Parts: sequence; structure tokens; C-alpha cells
Amino acid sequence: MSTHGGAGASTLARVLGGADVGRRWPDPARGEPGRVLLVARTHNAGTRAVSQALNALRKGEHPAGVRLLAVVLVADAPGRLPRPLGRRVRVLRSAAKVHRVPWVPAWRLGEEIDQLPRAVRALARAVSAPAGQSRRSL
Repeated sequence: MSTHGGAGASTLARVLGGADVGRRWPDPARGEPGRVLLVARTHNAGTRAVSQALNALRKGEHPAGVRLLAVVLVADAPGRLPRPLGRRVRVLRSAAKVHRVPWVPAWRLGEEIDQLPRAVRALARAVSAPAGQSRRSL
């Protein structure tokens, strides 16, 4: 599930085989996936948006049957995060499992890549569903 526009959930859904539900909670009662990845960019607005989504989960402001698998933070630029954003990521890690996706220049242009980055392959392994489980929402 995208926590804000441009988070990268559509790209991750395509490369990981998940379902992109946009910026709303999926509703398992309507047959939508209940296992959710909250996706955000690593910029200020993205880290704030994912914090708000985690708070909504904590308060129970989501459909029954929704289960958070992890927060996925997609790099908003190449290179290291500025210190204030790095601190926010540490706070997010205290509230949920966090996976970081590196900057992939080809994705910015809508291009496919030959091999997924190591972090994306690790994310795919971490969230892969056992046989018979529903797909995850991005």
C-alpha cells in the first residue's frame, strides 16, 4: 500500500508480483489481500506519511484482517540519507520491520532491469507467501 503518491508501490508490485491497492487499506472481506507492505520514499514527506499509516494501524483504523508485513522505504535519491532522515528511519524500525530499497535509475525512466538489487531480492524472500496464502498488497 502506498503511503503517499509516488512511493514506488506500483513498481514493487510489478517486480515482486504483489497487488497495488493504491493509497487505501485493502479490504480482505472483499477478497483483497490482507498482508500489507507500507511503501514510502525516504524523503521527509514519505517518512511522515509512513509514520501516519503506522499510527492508523496502531489505532485499529483499518479493515479487519489487515496484517502488516513490513515497511518498505524506497530511496528518493542516490547516496546516503541526510542525518535527520536516518534518525527517522531508526524510529520507524522501532515500530515495524523496515526494508530499504536502493535508488534504481532505470525505474525512474520506467525501464526494466536485468537483475533486482540485493535488497529487493531479500525483500521478496522475506514476504513471499507460503503455498495457499493470498498475495500481498503494496
